[in-house]
Amino acid sequence: MKKFLPIFSLLLISFSLEIQAQDTLQISLQQFLDKAIANSGQIKHANTKVNLAENRVKEAKDQKYLPSLEFRSEHAAVPGVSSPNDFPEKQIYLDPDAKNDWSKIGVYTRLRISGVQPVFTWGSVNKAVHAAELAVKASEFEKDVTEAELTARLFELYYSYVLAVEIERLLDDANSKVRQIERSLDDATSESDSDVDETDVYKFKIFKSQFEIQKAEVEQNLLFVKGVWDYVLRGEDNVTYEPSVRYLEKETVALQTLDHYKASAFNNRPEIRGLEAGIKALDRYIDFQKAQNLPGLYFGFTTTFASTPIRPRQPNPFISTPENTFNTALGFSIRQNLNLFQVKNKIERSKLEMKRTTLLKTAAQDGIMLEVSEAYKDANLADVKVQRTEEALNTSKEWVRMEQLDYDFGIGEVKDLIDAMKMELELRLKEKEYIFELNTSMVKLNKAAGLPLVQPQNN
Repeated sequence: MKKFLPIFSLLLISFSLEIQAQDTLQISLQQFLDKAIANSGQIKHANTKVNLAENRVKEAKDQKYLPSLEFRSEHAAVPGVSSPNDFPEKQIYLDPDAKNDWSKIGVYTRLRISGVQPVFTWGSVNKAVHAAELAVKASEFEKDVTEAELTARLFELYYSYVLAVEIERLLDDANSKVRQIERSLDDATSESDSDVDETDVYKFKIFKSQFEIQKAEVEQNLLFVKGVWDYVLRGEDNVTYEPSVRYLEKETVALQTLDHYKASAFNNRPEIRGLEAGIKALDRYIDFQKAQNLPGLYFGFTTTFASTPIRPRQPNPFISTPENTFNTALGFSIRQNLNLFQVKNKIERSKLEMKRTTLLKTAAQDGIMLEVSEAYKDANLADVKVQRTEEALNTSKEWVRMEQLDYDFGIGEVKDLIDAMKMELELRLKEKEYIFELNTSMVKLNKAAGLPLVQPQNN
């Protein structure tokens, strides 16, 4: 008994550690989307493009105030100066024999700061800022396109897991019935006066083998989906995720008319809105280029300080002593770009780019209309499949009940029961597959129409 207690304690510890190592968390669709999108390299790349566009806005705004501000320092070793005629230090410039004295070496330092402030430039700076802000909107719409496509794929991935669990549950239920029929066949064939046809036995064995193949396919598909989940969510090593939705149900939102989805696509698709923002940005950029081709008024200033202690400063205003000076200059300037042909070519290129973007928008609208029509057709057909499969499944359930009663009373044949069970199983599987197809088709239709995703009811 004393030896048993330590062994039992070790088993409890190892069992608790195993439970901790296999921690499973259930997450909703929205949590799955948020976590997967946060880990997506595509979204991070799109966010970087938006950040770059926002940085260009800041760069354009920086041109409003002192776009040119510069500081410069210069340093050198210079000789002193001597006056052979013994002129006073402040009048050495009057000595015609003054010369450099290389026996004395000093340090020359000059500091200079200068700046330019636009005063009137025909609104070119504001036009550049506006163009950059419109470019940010275009980048954000481009990001929305990427996020919508990714969300649709993630929606399908989330409910692929739910579908696999549903099918696994259906096959487990069917497996008990298969074993029940197998036991009945074994009992019937073991009797001496058995009237069981060998053909029925072979048919059942074939059905059982096909059933096992379906089970293996579902198991492998579930393992694949789990692997993709782990990669997309990038969870911790000891944590696995599974959907909180346990049952796959039909989308409750009814289909609208095709014209409704087409009108919504024209107004809401981020591709179209992004191209429209791009066209407006190019238009403002052309205005900016035109303003740059006009003369502008600028205010400028420069301040210079130079010091060379080894050389005396000459105070005469007509004599320049750059080695020792302090001066400030202020004034206005008119600037005119004379590269007229280069500016004209740049404007023409921008106009061609705007024309290209406009044609691209028209082509995108044509493609989107085809996409909406195809998505609407798929969703409508999937809805019909679900309705008709539900009707057929109800009929097959009645058929199975009838064949089961006949078989239990000894007046039915096993092949009829197998056929009925096989048909019910196939219809139950198809029902779940068609519900999955309907829900994903609705998501694709809403994405094509630029609408928010419609999520099936969680249960």
